Amino acid sequence: MNAGKIIGGGIVVIAVAAGLAMYWLQEYAFYEEVAFQSGQEISLTLIDSGVAEPIMASQITGIDADSSPLRFRACFTTPMSLPMLTETYRIYEGADPLNAPGWFDCFDAGTIGAALESGEALAFLSEAGIKPGVDRVVAVFPDGRAFAWHQFSPDAAE
Repeated sequence: MNAGKIIGGGIVVIAVAAGLAMYWLQEYAFYEEVAFQSGQEISLTLIDSGVAEPIMASQITGIDADSSPLRFRACFTTPMSLPMLTETYRIYEGADPLNAPGWFDCFDAGTIGAALESGEALAFLSEAGIKPGVDRVVAVFPDGRAFAWHQFSPDAAE
């Protein structure tokens, strides 16, 4: 066997190992389940005062990671109606849900994004500046399903 085949094989093995490590780091490493404080799980920002207040939420599950301010995702239900929410809380323009790891299967960014574009779901500002330059956004469907994520603030781009 010549040295070129050994070196080439070594490069392939290293590339495959690096690819697997990268996948694992992106999909599994760093994520932890969020421990929500009872009664304070999810907040929305009031239209009048600009203050975020907790809303009624149940069946909540969430993940987050310290490695990035954009890794937060949550799924929950709320009994609050869309008309009541739109009269009370700030709508969030430019909501763009980010993909969640495949194993966090309650959060489907494609479905949520399509529902926001079609008007089936509405996006609300949960908390502005939850981290520097990052807002927490909540999308609510008419049936009470709701989803939260972090995204870069439109103000941060200015």
